[in-house]
Amino acid sequence: MNGQPSAATAATTNANAPSLAVLARRAGTVPLTRVSLAYVERRIDLYLRFGEPSRIVRLDHWRRVAMFLSGAVFCRIRWQANDYGTIRWELMVMQACTSLDAAQRIPGVLPGARLLLHAEGEPAVRGVFAQLDAIEALGIAPADVSPAYWRTLGNRLAARLPLPEYTAERHAAWLAGRALP
Repeated sequence: MNGQPSAATAATTNANAPSLAVLARRAGTVPLTRVSLAYVERRIDLYLRFGEPSRIVRLDHWRRVAMFLSGAVFCRIRWQANDYGTIRWELMVMQACTSLDAAQRIPGVLPGARLLLHAEGEPAVRGVFAQLDAIEALGIAPADVSPAYWRTLGNRLAARLPLPEYTAERHAAWLAGRALP
């Protein structure tokens, strides 16, 4: 044994490796998380409460797709009604990730996202809206809030405990921790 790979092994690895042309085409692409949005008057409204998409594609009069870079935090709200009134309130705070990251599969979000907060039902969603309004009153963009806060808020909602406030001190601690190597 001389430690050199055999000709058969080299041919197999070269056949599985992508060609230079394929790699060159992929060099400028960035994996994006695609979030479906829709609006049908008095029936369904899927919209973003916060988050800065890198691009929005309008599919037709009712449907759009928002695209987020990996790591972006955003909030999608789903409201549905029928002839008798509202039947569904749902709020999700998510963090975009690549297809290689650990993520949850969420309908309308491709390839998936990290679910930081899930609130369902009018009282829970209104409670989160109150927290969002308080965060914005502090002059903090909700997309810049610590992911740990969104998880804590979701856990408190699930346990039916009082919702924690997001303070300027907590935000400063989050920013300082993020700046450390």
